[in-house]
Amino acid sequence: MAKTDIGSLSLAELESYIQSIGESRFRAKQIYEWLCRGVDFDGMSNLSKALREKLAETCYSGIPEIERKLVSAVDGTVKYLFRFPDGECVESVVMYYKHGTTICISSQVGCRMGCRFCASTIGGKVRDLAPSEMLGQIVRAQRDIGERIDGIVMMGIGEPLDNYKNTVKFLKLVTSPDGLNIGARHISVSTSGVVEKIRELEKEDFQITLSISLHASNDERRSALMPVNRKWGIDELLSAVKHYFDATGRRVSIEYTLIAGQNDSEADAKELCALLRRYFSRSDALHVNLIPVNPVRESGFSQGDRRSIEHFQKILTDAGLTATIRRTLGPDINASCGQLRRGQTAKSAAQENP
Repeated sequence: MAKTDIGSLSLAELESYIQSIGESRFRAKQIYEWLCRGVDFDGMSNLSKALREKLAETCYSGIPEIERKLVSAVDGTVKYLFRFPDGECVESVVMYYKHGTTICISSQVGCRMGCRFCASTIGGKVRDLAPSEMLGQIVRAQRDIGERIDGIVMMGIGEPLDNYKNTVKFLKLVTSPDGLNIGARHISVSTSGVVEKIRELEKEDFQITLSISLHASNDERRSALMPVNRKWGIDELLSAVKHYFDATGRRVSIEYTLIAGQNDSEADAKELCALLRRYFSRSDALHVNLIPVNPVRESGFSQGDRRSIEHFQKILTDAGLTATIRRTLGPDINASCGQLRRGQTAKSAAQENP
């Protein structure tokens, strides 16, 4: 018999469930508080042993085990390999900034989008993560580092909008005052361009930041890098993004990975400026996040030198666009954008992190 995923329930839903199994309603609040603290059933000390055993036998919390933890000697970034009860694993990264602590979480085990510069898609998609398993990455990391996480980026393994229903439920749970109560304005959801779900997300009216993985300024080049572009081309994607901004008023982040010899020339920068200006006339509508490509041994891609990267940025800013170069975090533990992998064995992990 499948276990009940109580980690994916709201407090009200948990109260109904607890009453349905013959327990007092107030127990739900106790259980909910424990789950938000990253404590699994056996550690819920104010519950009776009988109830803890019942929950362990019949329910699922979504809180993973830490299979491996790496801490960067460069900047203190922490990378976790989390393992779920079915044996599947995902990676998550805790990053420290002056303004607070942010976690990059995964939304799927593997990814089917096939972006050529990304390690997360190697091997394809295995399964979606439940809302509880997305929450579980946060609460397990918080418990381990001993401090509150106040920002979330859904930019780890997987395509959040390819797991749309669970992503929306997760966003409702993580922002709830009953739960972790992380402000929506401190949450970024990244998509490779699943247009039909961008349109649906717009209707949810979340105050999140939508991040668009663009990475090229014309359809030919983007389709070569990102197979999703063959279904939803740049025009359809940016039209949907413009509509999203017009409807929500929330500034959109355009993610652009700079790959030497692929999309990082002066001509590419000028083409990108013209492209974005065609859809966004307001300077406050978007922010361009330039990401020097991070090494993934299977891709063979490399980044240009610092001078060429800064020249690309200058062309954008001279055109009136807001553009910044993303700081590389955790370079010594392969914790940067595009480097996260699923289900590594100890041997493969050692190869990736010598």
